[in-house]
Amino acid sequence: MDKKRILVVDDDNDIVTYLTALLEDHGYETVTAQDGVEATERLAAERPDLICLDITMPEKSGVRFYRELHESPEWRSIPVVIVTGIIDEFKQFIHTRRQVPPPAGYVSKPIDEKALIEMIERLLQ
Repeated sequence: MDKKRILVVDDDNDIVTYLTALLEDHGYETVTAQDGVEATERLAAERPDLICLDITMPEKSGVRFYRELHESPEWRSIPVVIVTGIIDEFKQFIHTRRQVPPPAGYVSKPIDEKALIEMIERLLQ
């Protein structure tokens, strides 16, 4: 069975290292990006099964990347889990935007490992 591939997008190297180790310990293959620009490049090259996405990043924010992802018929079906410290603000923002559906899930920082892994397992079934 092929391992499911998860794209981890965060500008905090500690979070990237942490999530990569956590996900690989649970049998997933990981690909990383530091911001939305790099994440866009990784989409075509790596074709992830799921994306863990931070919101506040330089260059291209997670919000902009998420919006662009959902504008693309090729990528919009990839489940996105928002991993951020500003969940309430993001939920309020995303629910005021009719053109973009809410993400598959939210996980707040600091990250609840069990909740994140359970959510990912459910989304990748």
